[in-house]
Amino acid sequence: MRRVAAISAVVIVAAVIVVVIAGTVGSGAGGYRVEALFDNAGFAVPGEQVRVAGAPVGTIAGLSVTEQNLAEVTLSISNRDFVPFYANATCEIRPQSLIAERYVDCSPGSSNRHRLHRIKSGYGTGAYLLPVTQTSSPIDPDIVQNVSQESVRESLSVILDELGTGLAARGSDLNAVILRADPALAQTERVFTLLASENKVLAKLATDSDTVLSPLAKTRGSLADFVVQANKTATASAAERTQLAASIRLLPSFLKELKPLMADLGRLADQGTPVVKDAGSSAAALDTEFKTLVPFASRAKTAITDLGNAAQQSESSLVGSRGLAQQLQTVGTNAEPSSEALQKLLTSLDSTGGIEQLMSLLFYGVGATNGYNANGHYVRVAPVVGSCTAYARTAVAGCSANFSGASATSASSASAQVARKAVADVVGKAGSSKRTQSTTLRGLLRYLTGSRP
Repeated sequence: MRRVAAISAVVIVAAVIVVVIAGTVGSGAGGYRVEALFDNAGFAVPGEQVRVAGAPVGTIAGLSVTEQNLAEVTLSISNRDFVPFYANATCEIRPQSLIAERYVDCSPGSSNRHRLHRIKSGYGTGAYLLPVTQTSSPIDPDIVQNVSQESVRESLSVILDELGTGLAARGSDLNAVILRADPALAQTERVFTLLASENKVLAKLATDSDTVLSPLAKTRGSLADFVVQANKTATASAAERTQLAASIRLLPSFLKELKPLMADLGRLADQGTPVVKDAGSSAAALDTEFKTLVPFASRAKTAITDLGNAAQQSESSLVGSRGLAQQLQTVGTNAEPSSEALQKLLTSLDSTGGIEQLMSLLFYGVGATNGYNANGHYVRVAPVVGSCTAYARTAVAGCSANFSGASATSASSASAQVARKAVADVVGKAGSSKRTQSTTLRGLLRYLTGSRP
């Protein structure tokens, strides 16, 4: 029995723990190092990759065996973006190919947990310790397939028989080894443990789900239609898979070009923060303003409606006035030359002072003829008697009114002399108080008659 127990112990150790003894830590001593403890690190050799989510982040720097007969694998992490490792970090040795090559697949853990414990003395000083409870090793397919051989089956039967005897009092240790040997079982036990701790929540979930699913059952027709429409949508999307693939291929370049724009938008948001704050401080006033505009808008709506009704009623009149408007346009077009000539005339009168002189004539003429004394207002008159004032049926020499040739000049001169004499008499009678007015009248008279002083 002692021999059988010794053989069983050796077989168990050989089947569960295969340790490859290597040198101490190699080139990774200067980087971030993790001492990961495994039950089995078979076929793992220094220099193999350490990956996180499939991306290489370091290498296996060395392997050794602990006093507890655990494989201690030194991981050198060279990519600083994946350090440090946290308390919930995990590592698993995985097969890299069919020729027994291995790599270590790790998860650094969550940043909201504390970091791994650092080894302060002994082997691996300065590295971070990842316990065996957070690691796992693969079971090679050839070991499973060997069970189909008769000799292996018989040997396995003997091992199991002796295993039961040797581990009769160590069931918990065997259970821990089995769970670490198969990560799926460990995760399943964790799931069941979590579900057991949440049994009340699950019971409430069942009750609440019945409450939620009852309305869905009443509208199962709509739900079925949703599935049908989703099927049509998926079919249409599948028909456009080439264009969708092209869009996905162009997405990285689009994001690359979008990055500067987002940076500009970020700067714009930063610069617009004071404006938004000022707008926030003015929000109350703007709200009051908009509320005040509500009555105005209501009244304006009524006024615009009435204006539309008035426009609709006057539509026929406006349409009927189209002919008048066309005639006015014709008149305006034809009057354009006359208007231009009138403009030139008025401009000339304004620039030469003709209008002011005419106003002066009217003003001073009225003042010269209208007198005032102790008896009241009176009109000054001066009879003009000459050879041309008497009534005659035939033309009188020198009294012609036609301004042409020498006779026109002499007639003009005679008329000018008569006018000057009459004005002189009027001005002389007006007295010294009207001296300034008579001077202006003489100037105007010379301007109108064209004679010299």
